[in-house]
Amino acid sequence: MIRSAVRTAVLAIAALAMTSSMALAQTRVSKPFSGAKVNGGTLTYTVKDGKTILTVSDDFKVPDTPDPHWQVVDSKGTPYLLQRFGVKSLGGLAKDRINMSITLPAYIKDVSKVQVYCAWAEAVLGEASFDQPLMTMNR
Repeated sequence: MIRSAVRTAVLAIAALAMTSSMALAQTRVSKPFSGAKVNGGTLTYTVKDGKTILTVSDDFKVPDTPDPHWQVVDSKGTPYLLQRFGVKSLGGLAKDRINMSITLPAYIKDVSKVQVYCAWAEAVLGEASFDQPLMTMNR
């Protein structure tokens, strides 16, 4: 009886330790952005509720170009053009806002780097990479 209780307690502690270390492993920060128009700021990669989220740091500046977008590049070099950074207000009822974070769609399986891509000029304005490709929770 006592052995069973001790074994259950040890397993519970081990499970808690594994869970907390997995939570820590699910947050990563990129190298700083660098490029023709974007220099500075980093990305934070997090997993929340089973979804992969990328967030730019507070010191990131959206370039003053016609159509900057999020573009994710996977470990195979495949680019995925995603949403715009800026969102215009509707009819002047609200202030324009900036998409400082993005939830990755299910079809992206890993992230090697993130680019700020001008869809109008079809040019990469800057990019931030991670030390190694990060697997998403999209399985």
